[in-house]
Amino acid sequence: MAGIDRYPSPVPHSPERCSFSVRALFVTAVAVLVAFLISPLVRADAGCTPHPAPSSADRWTDEQLANARTIVTIGTERRVPEQGLVIAVATALQESRLRNLRGGDRDSIGLFQQRPSQGWGTPKQLSDPAYQTGKFYDKLLDVDGWQRMRLTEAAQAVQISAFPEAYTKHTDAATALVAGLRGDTDQGCD
Repeated sequence: MAGIDRYPSPVPHSPERCSFSVRALFVTAVAVLVAFLISPLVRADAGCTPHPAPSSADRWTDEQLANARTIVTIGTERRVPEQGLVIAVATALQESRLRNLRGGDRDSIGLFQQRPSQGWGTPKQLSDPAYQTGKFYDKLLDVDGWQRMRLTEAAQAVQISAFPEAYTKHTDAATALVAGLRGDTDQGCD
């Protein structure tokens, strides 16, 4: 056994085997580079998955959440600041409990209980939550200095309610709803 080498030298690789190894290494490097480059896009898309409704979601019906989502989505599309979204949701909570009512006080209709007789639109238009929401934001954004007003003052400037202070009791719920629903309409999700 004296002449036997216990650790033989490695067999030289064939050119085909070296070429395969180089190609495999190149393909792996390209795959890693591609994964690195697209990972921010995948993470951005992951942030656009619908977030659950606020923690108090068990007290909201599907209709109420859908209407709140409409208010938040339209406001976000119009670049209304978050404070404006909260004002709109709080107003709809007070006026209709976020339900699209077919009638109400006098000739009031819909989420915001807007009145055809007061120039808000036709009964058919006012039965559409998106239309009513748009009209609410139109008027809110026309109020000079609404961003510096208390929620009740801004809502009252739009709605001209008989009970202007009633909006304030909905501030916390509106804030929670907006926070919970904003993820559905976040600006990076287009």
